[in-house]
Amino acid sequence: MGFAQDELTHDAFLGGKLHLWQPRKGYRAATDPVLLAASCPAKPGQTVLELGCGVGTASLCLHTRVPVKLTGIELQSAYAALARRNSAEVGTSMDVIEADLAHLPADIRARSFDHVLLNPPYYGPGTASPDQGRDTALREQTPLAAWIDAALRRAGPKGCVTVIHLAERVGDLIELLNSRAGLIEIKPIASRAGKPARRVLLRAHKGRAARSILHNPLVLHDGATHLSDGDDYSEEATRILRHGCSLDF
Repeated sequence: MGFAQDELTHDAFLGGKLHLWQPRKGYRAATDPVLLAASCPAKPGQTVLELGCGVGTASLCLHTRVPVKLTGIELQSAYAALARRNSAEVGTSMDVIEADLAHLPADIRARSFDHVLLNPPYYGPGTASPDQGRDTALREQTPLAAWIDAALRRAGPKGCVTVIHLAERVGDLIELLNSRAGLIEIKPIASRAGKPARRVLLRAHKGRAARSILHNPLVLHDGATHLSDGDDYSEEATRILRHGCSLDF
């Protein structure tokens, strides 16, 4: 069952370059899918698959920066419908397929992509959210190993897998990727200078020499604490979140 119109908001991303419909209650995209899109080193015309695309935020943010061919996999039909609507309203042809990433349709399993994006659920089993859509988006029901396996299988011989996750899961991510990907790039995300990273962006490049690179962190906010109204984003974060620029590792 889909969302009624009064259950939706029309939200601006990338400083108003992009507007997307989202549920007023439920899973609502914030900065993570925007950072994920900014980290994808796609070139015009390349193919991109997003696993768990939600309303299409990461894919459509990426397409705003660089014209690519988009495919999205989304388990929840109401969110998949919004992704199709958002894609149509911004004038982009995004193929949104309602499916479980652990049981992808045969036509998707037969394809490979230049890039695969994923923002897996962050939290393990526990007290469920009263909103099923939000709980499915944020709480890990399909194991992280299945997400990484699906991403690596769908990435082409020289494909790139880009993922955002909790910093505490970086060890799990590297272990899952290490034997099947070549170059692995890691970009920590810290809220402020001197603070521990709470998120991590990771790019795994197939077909490249196996090694790992730990880059300098992206610091999202200026100053040691939040002192006034406003978002106080750092210059680099502003370029990404407000102007739609790429995130340079």
